[in-house]
Parts: sequence; C-alpha cells; structure tokens
Amino acid sequence: MTLVTWHNVSAVSSGLLEPQPLATALSPDAVERRTSRALARIGTPAAAADELRHLLFDGCDRERVHAPWHTLISAPSYRHRDGLGPAERAALAYERLREVNSLLADPQSLARDPRLLASLHEWAAIVDGGGGLCTVASIHYNLFLGSLLDHEDSGRRDLSDFTSMRRTGTFLCTELEHGNDAGALETIAEYDRENDGFILHTPTEGARKFMPNTSPVGGPKSALVAARLVVDGHDEGVFLFLTPLSDEHGTLPGIDVRPLPLRPGAPVDHCLTAFDHVRLGRSALLEAEHGRLDAQGRLSSTLGNRRKRFLHSISRVTAGKLCMSGAAVGASRAALAIAVRYAQHRHVSGPRPGERVPLQAHRSHHSRLLDSLATAYAMTFAHRETVDRWCAHDPAEREDAERQAAVMKGWITWQARAITTECRERCGAQGLFSANGLADFPQYTEGTITAEGDNLVIWVKAAGEILFRSTAEAPGEGDVPVAERTLTDLRFLRELLADAERLWRTRAGAALRRGPAGNPLGRWNTASDAALEMVGAHAAVRAADAFLNAVEHALDPTARGLLERLCRLFLLRQLGEHTGDLLADGRLTAEHVCALPEAIDTVTAELAPHLQSLVDAFDLPAEYFDALPMLNGAPPLTPALA
Repeated sequence: MTLVTWHNVSAVSSGLLEPQPLATALSPDAVERRTSRALARIGTPAAAADELRHLLFDGCDRERVHAPWHTLISAPSYRHRDGLGPAERAALAYERLREVNSLLADPQSLARDPRLLASLHEWAAIVDGGGGLCTVASIHYNLFLGSLLDHEDSGRRDLSDFTSMRRTGTFLCTELEHGNDAGALETIAEYDRENDGFILHTPTEGARKFMPNTSPVGGPKSALVAARLVVDGHDEGVFLFLTPLSDEHGTLPGIDVRPLPLRPGAPVDHCLTAFDHVRLGRSALLEAEHGRLDAQGRLSSTLGNRRKRFLHSISRVTAGKLCMSGAAVGASRAALAIAVRYAQHRHVSGPRPGERVPLQAHRSHHSRLLDSLATAYAMTFAHRETVDRWCAHDPAEREDAERQAAVMKGWITWQARAITTECRERCGAQGLFSANGLADFPQYTEGTITAEGDNLVIWVKAAGEILFRSTAEAPGEGDVPVAERTLTDLRFLRELLADAERLWRTRAGAALRRGPAGNPLGRWNTASDAALEMVGAHAAVRAADAFLNAVEHALDPTARGLLERLCRLFLLRQLGEHTGDLLADGRLTAEHVCALPEAIDTVTAELAPHLQSLVDAFDLPAEYFDALPMLNGAPPLTPALA
C-alpha cells in the first residue's frame, strides 16, 4: 500500500490541495522511523535542511536512487579538465562512462529502472557543465540497452559485450532529412530469403543517419538502427536492427562514418552515418508483439498499422524524455548553487565611501536568483511526480503518462535554459569560463530541448490530445468572494493558474471551430497559438500541484515556511502574464492586479536571507565547489598559464 507520509503528524492543515503519495512508497516502519527522527529535531536549522533535501530527493529512497551518483561525481576524475581538444573531450566522456559502468552490479537493472536512470542524468549533467558523459550514458543505457531489453528476444541474446562495455551501444534513428518526422525515414533493411538475413542500406543522401555517436572514439560500438523492413518489396514499417559498427581496428566495411563539427555544450563524437548494402544476420531484427518474422518470412503483428509499429520500436524515447528532464533539473540546480555562492563571495562598492557589500545585498541581483530558485524547486517536484506517474502507470494509463512526460519535458527544459542563462549572467565575466562551471550549461540545455522530441513539436501533439481527448478542470467556486481573497493564499493562486489554462483552452476550441472548413492544417493553424498557451499553463499547473504536495508533506515548520513562500513566489510569477485575462474573466480584481508587484517584492524580501539554505538543500558535493576557481578567489587559468 502506498502511504501518504507524515500528513497527520503536526499541523498540516492549511487547507491546500489534498496531499498525494510521495514518489516512493514507504513502509509503515520507514514512516515511523522517519517521523521519530524528524520530531526529535524539529525546529532546528539542521532539521529544516534535512527536510528540504528529503523532499527534493525522493524521500526515504534517496540512498538508493541518488546517493550512488552523488558519491560518483565527488571523485577528482569528474572535475573540469581545461585545454582538451574535441577528440580528447569525446574520449573522456567514454572513459567516464566506463567508470560509471564499473560501479554497477547489474547494468541491465539500471536500464530497467526509470527512477535510477533519470537520477543518473540529474547528477551526470553537472559534470563539465553538462558535458559528454550525460549524453553517452543516455544513449547507451536508455536508448540502446533499454530498447534491447524491452523486446521479447532480449532473453535469448548475449548482452555481456554491452553490459561489460566491451562494446558501447548507440542508437540511429534521425536522418538528415527526417527528424521530427522520423516515421518517414528512408533507411531500409531488406529481407534476404536466400540467406535468411537482412541487407541494410542507405538509399539516398538525405537518409544518412544524423548525429549519432558512431566514430571509433571510445572503442568498438554497436548500434540499434531504425530501418524500414522490406519483405518481397513490401514495406512492413520501421523496426530496429542490431548492427555492429566498429571493432578494435576501426569502422567495419560497408559503413561510412563522417564526423560532424563540434557541437557546443556536449563534446561527443557526433557523425553522419550511412550503410552500403551491409549484411546482417536473422537475429539482428528486434522482435516483439509489434512484429515477428516467421521462418517463411511472413510478418505477424498485434498492431494494425506501420505508424504504431514505429512508435513501439522507439518507445524508449519516453524514458528518454524523463532523462532529459532530469538532466535539465540537475543542471539548473547546479547553476543556481554556483551563482548564489558567487553572489555571497563577490563584493562590490556600497552606497558609502569605502564600503563593500556582497552582490547578494542588491535586490536587482538576488530577486532574479530567487525567481529562478522557485522555478527550480517546482521543476524538481514536477519531475519527481512525472517519473512516479510513469513508473506506476498501467496499460490503460500509458497514453496519459506519455503525454505528461512530453509536456513536462518541454516545460522543464525551457525553464532550464532560462535559469542557466540567468545564472551565467549573474556571474558576469567569470561566468563565461568553462572552468567556473556555468558557461556550458545554457548550450547543454539547448540539447535537452531538442533531444527525444523537439519541444515545440511534442507540445503541438500534446495540445491536440488535450483538446480532443480530455476534459477541462472546472473553475473554482469557493465560498469566499473573489474580492476578499488574497495573494498570499496558495490555494487561490493555484486556482487562478488553472483558470488561465481553462481560458486558453476555450480560446483554442473556439479558434478550431471558426477555422477554414475542409482544411485541417488551416483549422489547426488558426488554433495553434492558443493551444500552445494552454499547454504552457497546463504544465505550470502540474508543477504547482507537485510543489503544493511537497509543502503539504513538510514536517519541519521552518522548512514548511520556506517552501510555502517559495511556492507563493513561483505562483505569483507564473500568474503575471495572465492577469489581464483573469481580470477580464472576473477571477481577479483590479486591486489584485495592482497589488501583484508588492506581493512579489514582499515574499522576495522574506526569502532573501535564506538563499544559501535553499541551495544547500540541492546537496551538491563540496568537492564540486572546491574545484571552481571563482568560488575560491582564483582566476580560471589553464594549466599552461597557471
């Protein structure tokens, strides 16, 4: 049974949303032990810090899910290395990947565990400002090994080469001319009846696989190649084919690998890859319910069309979305922890002659960090709730769980880009140097925005599903008149955000109805702007609900007070762009709108003294900060100049 932990211990009765189960189910004994420890220390600074960490990092499952990666990145080998060229940085990513793998008792268990996999990305993303480790780990463990394990023939395959890292796995789906429309990819795998195998071929220049890490850097590699299964001239749809790419001597015959230019933000060996009639054995085809080829070369499938077969083949992209969200959350928290420490360390001229004050003393500085901090907490709680939903869903809920993963991936990664850019700016010229830990985060988060489905595209898809397949949340109808409600009432603020979602949904529906008849694209174009605004508001509501749930579960009163204020700041900032609509709809009064700036300023002033405590809860290793020159009074010199 999943327990709603701690809710009945202490005064948790502020009338917010009903608390939901935490991401990890706790046994009654674990709840009792946790509660006893917390009650013994309640009200102390240490208790507040422990409570925040507990809520941010999966409660009592923190030791299993997060502690291994926290320990891993504390090691000296995960510090920034300056002066490396592109090939050396790519090789370093594989070196670190092998170190990760050496610590795993069972790499297959990691690939099967969405929580553990997503948490690896949270922590790996802070290494070298989101460097290559996170990218190659995501490809090897999730897309490659995870896809192998998800197909029914995995039990008959010897995966030891991949679990031991004698061979690194990669995943080839996107083509030069087929990215977001990967379902139209052109690479073919023709069934060869005479030899009972397949011939893998790239038929056009545009069908070359774009951006996979397929060079010999990092050692021998194998790939899962998405290709059209062609049997006797008939296209049966896209399937995955296990394909050796290289050995200890280099790229194998029939495979053309051309390096792409260096991509800022993730130094990985991205390449353009093509196949010239490469012969594969019968076992290369990954089979499951979506398609099996019998001894006579006849395909049987429980799925009715080629599109469904394709989506089944690449179903690991949903776990990939969770991984990208986790990486973006981790990068955002690290960037904030650095920027807050720098704001305390860096002193500037004060208002009096000879006076020096920390950057953090200025409202213009700390207010921006607090806005980002409130969002980062919301991102973290929303990510936990989304991962939990994915882990717990049953087949009937799969579509909703997939949509939530897609919507929140878009929202989280876009927020991460804004946060990491803000943090870099707040550290001025020092923030421009990779050695100081910030410069590469914005470029890295750009990759998470595009990977596993371009954000705008997956939001367009989600918008259509929300409009046509779900019902809108009814507007709040409380007993208290709107004019008597206050901007300190978290429940009221959350209702307003849900109202904004409802208003945009109504607009999108009206736009669809007035669109040009007989022109589906024209009708959607009329509605798409409003529909995307609806999705944005929907994501913010989900994040707010996750945040409020964390507030409800906070046992320590100091931690609870900080979370309530931080949640209020998040909600007030989210509502700013919707005040005109809410005023026009009667959900806000003119007095509310006029009071909004002061409400934001008040809660900002209340939170400012606690900036350091709030980022300390992110629990980054001391060794990470010790290696950043600007936090230790040193310039970011290269070894040759130091």
